[in-house]
Amino acid sequence: MPDPTPHPLDNPARASLTGPHAHFAERRGRILRYLPDVTPWLALPDEPDAQDWADVAALAGPGSPVTLTAFREPPPADWEIVFQAEGVQLVDDTVDAAPDPEAQLLGPADVPEMLDLVERTRPGPFLPRTVELGTYLGIRRSGVLVAMAGERLHPPGWTEISGVCTDGSVRGQGLASRLVRAVAHGIRERGETPFLHAAGSNTSAIRLYESLGFALRRRTAFLSALVPADAVPAVDARTRDRGTGSLEQVGR
Repeated sequence: MPDPTPHPLDNPARASLTGPHAHFAERRGRILRYLPDVTPWLALPDEPDAQDWADVAALAGPGSPVTLTAFREPPPADWEIVFQAEGVQLVDDTVDAAPDPEAQLLGPADVPEMLDLVERTRPGPFLPRTVELGTYLGIRRSGVLVAMAGERLHPPGWTEISGVCTDGSVRGQGLASRLVRAVAHGIRERGETPFLHAAGSNTSAIRLYESLGFALRRRTAFLSALVPADAVPAVDARTRDRGTGSLEQVGR
């Protein structure tokens, strides 16, 4: 008989925000999101209804983008889809995880350099407090940060490797591979399993991750859509609340 318990990686943002990352969460109804300066991911229940979408709109605000990962349900018809892409979710299978002697631990003081590297390389969302989500490692050349990788989503027992990027001046030197293996080593040392996401169209990254020992777990999707500019707070049929009065921070 199939196990009815959902796997934490089936809805990894929600599993993170109801688990190890609860202290980063804001909630309205059944909707959870990360604090806006940490990361843009928002988490819906597996089968959202009209009230859930109304809560998303109230939480994000009129005209605001809503970013979802591992999510295939279409948004309401009056929402504008600004980005939609197929993706893959890969998990540690035979990764040769190992620390790297050149990798340096990055922290809040390094955020300006990290944001600059992200601006040059575009690995995906990285905000001023993203570094607080987990361990980030970087490699410098002549004092300049040229490569980094770190941890993002954190479902119970799992940690996502993210923010993997390398400056064009040092590409082809294997720095990304070394940092992924080093971050994976730290995750394994905690007794957890590394995983990661990649755009389905990014075949070079997928080949790299597979060569390092990651294996496909599932195909998934990424979505970004705009809340209608004329959206107004709706009465919550479950609580009869209106507006943002039911917004709460979780884990504080």
